[in-house]
Amino acid sequence: MNISQHYLLATFVVYLLILFVIGWFAWRKTHNLADYILGGRRLGRWTTALSAGASDMSGWLLLGLPGFAYLAGFEAIWIAAGLLAGTCLNWWFVAPRLREYSVASNNALTLPEFFEHHFNDHTHSLRLISALFILFFYIFYTSSGLVAGGKLFESVFGLPYPWAVFAGTAAILIYTVFGGFLAACWTDLFQGLLMFFALVFLSLVGLKLAGGWEITVATMRIVDPSLIDMWHTVNMQPLSIIAICSLLGWGLGYFGQPHILTRFMAIDTVSNISSASWIAITWTAVCLVAALLVGFTGIALLETPLKGSNTEKVYIELVTLILHPVPAGICLAAILAAIMSTADSQLLVASSAITEDVYRTYFSRHATQQNLVRMGRITVIIIAMVAMLLAMTYEQNVLDLVAYAWAGFGAAFGPALLLSLYWKGSTRRGAIAGIICGGITVILWHRLEGGIFDLYELIPGFLLAILANIIVSQLDNTENNLT
Repeated sequence: MNISQHYLLATFVVYLLILFVIGWFAWRKTHNLADYILGGRRLGRWTTALSAGASDMSGWLLLGLPGFAYLAGFEAIWIAAGLLAGTCLNWWFVAPRLREYSVASNNALTLPEFFEHHFNDHTHSLRLISALFILFFYIFYTSSGLVAGGKLFESVFGLPYPWAVFAGTAAILIYTVFGGFLAACWTDLFQGLLMFFALVFLSLVGLKLAGGWEITVATMRIVDPSLIDMWHTVNMQPLSIIAICSLLGWGLGYFGQPHILTRFMAIDTVSNISSASWIAITWTAVCLVAALLVGFTGIALLETPLKGSNTEKVYIELVTLILHPVPAGICLAAILAAIMSTADSQLLVASSAITEDVYRTYFSRHATQQNLVRMGRITVIIIAMVAMLLAMTYEQNVLDLVAYAWAGFGAAFGPALLLSLYWKGSTRRGAIAGIICGGITVILWHRLEGGIFDLYELIPGFLLAILANIIVSQLDNTENNLT
């Protein structure tokens, strides 16, 4: 190990120690299941805002998005625009009502529990179906973070990929298992700030070394004129309506992401949502712009072009190329922060789906709080192990794995949640039809390609889920009126 790697290792160790200390304090504040999976609904505006942002963006913000910007140039702006629009709409139209409605729905702790109480589902079928879809898609989503962690440790320390994935998984588990939701949110606050400053710092240094914005754009034009054209692909083919809709369509996914929605449910008061929304929107906008700049300056500064899945290492390559080992270690730790801030949230939501929505509902209605917390911790470990095995054996681009899980959650839960918050005509069977239709559409559409099937699976899944929900609900309402 050379001197630079010693600096990087020392930075990583300090960073992890900070997380473990936060996790220890959170463990002391965790007394029951409500604390473990929703923090007792006592998050402040800054913690809620940055925790929602950090758990949203994950490792793809520092790997996937800069990699796509490096590969596709200005075409990547479409994704950023869709994500920013989705962030704004989610905070403005979902957060306030979900906070109020979840409390009114028997103080629901999870999204499936909210659906069950909101629709008075005494059969528990809506809750079970929701929990199963959450578990399925979170395996892929958590795996994407572990793949990102594997790439980080593989690139920085030269670890074999399987060992690199194992190291990242172990780091996440240590504080998540014990600290629960509070540990995830408090560490997300720290990690969100780290991601923000690392992205801004690296993008500004890179832009300066590249000669400024105008020189960077000129260099991109020399490499490939299509890189500075939002309306054409890198092959100078016109960007189709399907492609533009697919890129912008990422924004639809926000309405159905349980790990983001739980932050809205956990904020201390509804009155804090307005100020929290502007903190979150500002954080998201700056981070997205900085991530794009990292990809663009990578085109100008890296002499050896990155190809294939290696394009997602443009952030890592820039850090090691232009920064001193100490700030480089901090910027690389930001990747780990992005990974851990999302993976811990995903593990907790998936764990709560098993513990609260399956185990407690179907097998142990009178379980003590201590037993439920213990069950939650056990399921966190099991789900992490499954995701780790998938990450080791099914290595893909981080962005591809995120896109699939993002679409699954957005299509399955987004329409059901929006209709439950804004349409009194939505019924239990309508919600079940929408969730099943949205989730299955994403799974099937993802396996097809060519023509209309090149459209991002989130869009048809979202639209068909709304249609199924409305049709079945209207049939229910007509039947009830007749009787």
